[in-house]
Amino acid sequence: MKRPTTHYMATRPDGTVPPTDRDQARYFEGQGETIPTVNLAEHVGRVVDHPSPGAKWYDDRPFSYFHMYTRPGEVLERVGWPARLFVVKPLGEVGNWGGVHYPYWRMSHQLEVLEETDIWRAFGHRGERVLDLIARQIPDLVRQWAAEWATDPDGARCRYATWAERRSETQVLEQWVYWRARYSRRSAAATIAESLARTAGTKAAREAGADEEATTAIATRAWCLAAAELLHDRLRRSDYEKQLRDLLRGSPHLVTASTGTVIGTAAPKGTPPKRGIPITVSRTGSPAKGRPRSTA
Repeated sequence: MKRPTTHYMATRPDGTVPPTDRDQARYFEGQGETIPTVNLAEHVGRVVDHPSPGAKWYDDRPFSYFHMYTRPGEVLERVGWPARLFVVKPLGEVGNWGGVHYPYWRMSHQLEVLEETDIWRAFGHRGERVLDLIARQIPDLVRQWAAEWATDPDGARCRYATWAERRSETQVLEQWVYWRARYSRRSAAATIAESLARTAGTKAAREAGADEEATTAIATRAWCLAAAELLHDRLRRSDYEKQLRDLLRGSPHLVTASTGTVIGTAAPKGTPPKRGIPITVSRTGSPAKGRPRSTA
């Protein structure tokens, strides 16, 4: 039996719903007008009518309709961070002008606020792990990475450059992470996760005394780690995808194909190349399985 559809709405930290058209909102606010809103936190368990309903379903005014999502991983696209998350039920006529590209959008002029729920759900079913990684684990890891860089700056610089080259060769962030997030309806979650991970990485690296070069590299490593967690279930269908996931993690099991140096560690002088999982990708070819469709 098909499960009932859950509808989500994200709000600002104070519980108010943001405008449906931010450009119009900025314009009218500049003219001294107040943009109407609704505070969902004050209406849990109650039915709410839209305060300024527009034509169905057009952005003919700053706040024209209630905008809901059936896929929580996209619910932050118009709200940003920080945010709160509510489960709601659309009432009356329900619209959707998203078509095939945005079938998870729902619009209505009336809804029932059922409950406030955990914000991690806005990152998909792995959201709790993602937020824990960013808030609790990344700061500790960054201090470790910064110490490694300070101990051997030249070696660290070389290893991070090699890792960056491997990422570029595989297009792991630009293609794989981008398209897998989009196909799994987690694009908004990925955008926010990147911002949070980079911010956490940058803050912890600076507190550890890292210079700007090290801080930039470490912040990217923090985002890659968060991306691997966010899309863990979408990068596992083939050995190649699992290798890409390891590449994002900078895993101890990932060894550069040329030197055998493990990402994030310094190989002692005279150490023979270590065995591991090399990521081998032809610059002109493509992996046999799981390659995202080209956007060309």
